[in-house]
Amino acid sequence: MPSKFRHIALASAGCATILASSACGGGAASAQAVAKPTAVQAISAKDRAEGAKAHPQLLAEFGGAEVGPQAAYVETIGKNIAVQSNLSNARGDFTVTLLNSPVNNAFAIPGGYIYVTRQLVALMNNEAELAGVLGHEVGHVAARHAAKRQSAATKNTIFGVLGAVLAGAVLGNNQVGQVIQRGLLQGSQLLTLRYSRGQETESDNLGIDYLRKAGYDPRAMSTVLQSLANQNALDARLMGSNNQVPAWASTHPDPASRVRAALVRAGSNASGVTNRDTFLTRIAGLTYGDDPKQGVVEGRRFTHPDLKLSYEAPNGFYMMNGTRAVAINGQSGRAQFTTGPFSGDLDAYVRGAFGGLTEQGQQAIDPGQINRTTVNGLPAAYATSQVNSGNGVVEVTVFAYQFGPDQAYHFVTITQAGGTGVFDPMFRSMRRISAAEAAAIKPRKLAVITARAGDTVQSMATRMAYTDAPLDRFLVLNGLTATSRISAGQKIKLITY
Repeated sequence: MPSKFRHIALASAGCATILASSACGGGAASAQAVAKPTAVQAISAKDRAEGAKAHPQLLAEFGGAEVGPQAAYVETIGKNIAVQSNLSNARGDFTVTLLNSPVNNAFAIPGGYIYVTRQLVALMNNEAELAGVLGHEVGHVAARHAAKRQSAATKNTIFGVLGAVLAGAVLGNNQVGQVIQRGLLQGSQLLTLRYSRGQETESDNLGIDYLRKAGYDPRAMSTVLQSLANQNALDARLMGSNNQVPAWASTHPDPASRVRAALVRAGSNASGVTNRDTFLTRIAGLTYGDDPKQGVVEGRRFTHPDLKLSYEAPNGFYMMNGTRAVAINGQSGRAQFTTGPFSGDLDAYVRGAFGGLTEQGQQAIDPGQINRTTVNGLPAAYATSQVNSGNGVVEVTVFAYQFGPDQAYHFVTITQAGGTGVFDPMFRSMRRISAAEAAAIKPRKLAVITARAGDTVQSMATRMAYTDAPLDRFLVLNGLTATSRISAGQKIKLITY
């Protein structure tokens, strides 16, 4: 069974800061001052035990661990920077994992466990930036931010706590909308902690200090933050969203000030190694974007070659692929595509999906009558329930399909009362795909090439494996602008099939 749709009951994993995802990025906006530095405590036996317990669960939630030379390289750099933190002087006390995830993301948990996604690594442009991001995450652990923010912890179930989702996702609560759009991509039942503005700044500063101690150019923290801002702004434009604030800056109304502050902390005349060419050579070949093993989003179409299925989101909606679910978002509603335990009874499956939308102790939603139908030859069942969210009545629909004697998949949708029909085209688009269609799905890869005389940003952008915004994607990927000049012999990143 592909990891994307395994049914995992994930316990609290201590937690995680997520530099580039709002799942752990919210916080007390009033925390203006940088937290006072905390004396670093060495990794304890308790931390090691809790980290070791959480580690395999985190791998399952975030697409699994990459293996091979790129992963080994990231591990080396991560350990080099982690020992600067005084959590431990032994490199072997740290576990650094390159995650198979298409989300720009990095985090760390107590016990010496550090994580970064292949997508975020692909966005970086030198080794110092990689060390800076990992140093920032280690900084959260060294400063014990998780313990300090424990009272602010929130638990995100597969569809979020239903009351919060219903109150905001359709009725205009932007923070909840961001949880739907980004946080739930991890399908996370993780205990996620919200760090304050001051704690994020403290971690930026600690990361810069670690860079300097390790001999790297500390200005790399500022440049990687700028790349993240640019990437998130591009993602927002491609999705048709007006929200240009990067997810990592959800508690920072002016993300540019964070970039400037990092540069000031580093010193505009700072020096140190960046190892740009070495870094680019070592990360070449990474999968970029969706891994076909987890399904692929192309425009409004989602195709999963291993599960042999495909569907299309409605006009005006966009999809974001995650390890355990696909989020489908638009102005008139929100949806997810996922799976659950199936014993051959579609009616029971639909009731189970409704039951999964509420936490223990909450009153379950009664789906009422369950309707049966057939969609493109697939047995299907669905039910709709109207729920009072506190801010008005909304409709929750579960639409499920049987693909085999022990396998079913379903959509969960939330709209304003009477609005479920917007998803009817999507419900009716679900179909099996042929072996030939499945074989045609190819992964995108990060290629590193050497520029030749006459190459320009415009000419190179035509080689990107995208038909939408190839120039913008190329510029953000390489940290360039439309007026940047490319020199012969310069190493450049491209995304190819």
